[in-house]
Amino acid sequence: MVNWATFISQLFNGLVLGALLALISSGLTIIYGTLGVLNLAHGAMFMLGGYAGWLAYTYTGSFVIAVIAGSLFVMIVGVAMERVVIRHFYARPHEDQLLVTFGIGIVFVETVRFLFGSLSKTVPAPPALAGITPIGIMYYPTYRLALLGIVVVALIALYLALYRTRLGLIVRAGIEDSAMVDALGIDVQKVFMAVFGIGAMAAGFAGIINAPVVSIAPDAGEAILVQTFVVVVIGGVGSFVGAILGGLIAGEIISLTSMFNPGYSYVMLFVAMTLVLALRPYGLLGTTGRE
Repeated sequence: MVNWATFISQLFNGLVLGALLALISSGLTIIYGTLGVLNLAHGAMFMLGGYAGWLAYTYTGSFVIAVIAGSLFVMIVGVAMERVVIRHFYARPHEDQLLVTFGIGIVFVETVRFLFGSLSKTVPAPPALAGITPIGIMYYPTYRLALLGIVVVALIALYLALYRTRLGLIVRAGIEDSAMVDALGIDVQKVFMAVFGIGAMAAGFAGIINAPVVSIAPDAGEAILVQTFVVVVIGGVGSFVGAILGGLIAGEIISLTSMFNPGYSYVMLFVAMTLVLALRPYGLLGTTGRE
């Protein structure tokens, strides 16, 4: 039975899920919006962040260390991935980028499956954030409320780093005319490497902070990748603010539809994406600058 308490609870669930999708999608849209690379390994990086954080938690028992370890590990993997493979595909067609990143994602998933098996892993929430919190007419898990705040802070930090700092200015200039940036004595390739690492770190960070909510498994990144691409399409490819808006919309659609019939939650998500594409092909906040 649907009542006000259930409805409000689902609204909060959608807000938390939407914020998480926005964070993951922001990493994807940062990479595409600045480097023009479609990264199909992004979901696998989300999964890697969860496993790296779980491994750190297993040995230290500290959730903070787990979050730091998961984020830094995936950032290092992203930097290595850009350095060894991706930089050779900047000028290649998008089809080549899709194929190579899809293959890298499979390698990541199967490597984790080989090392840790297919059984899911769990990371408990910090003791201070365990339990439930009364909110008006309902009670809500404390960690989920904290998760919402953590994601908001992370999104603000990402935005300021890429759109209000010298790094962001160099990145945008490098996209328009990398030869001119090189002529100014700036190694634009190192900047691109850093941006790819930051985008990957966003996925890894999301993977470990989501671990107390949903258990970690080698295939955890597959569903997230599909949702993330839908979010990017709805919000607008390459738009950071669009990724946030698309994430919130997608989260509420999935959550509210699940309240009536969980089997139709993803159907409605794709219906929303289809409507956006039909009415505004470049997304809600996208532009015609990208193909």
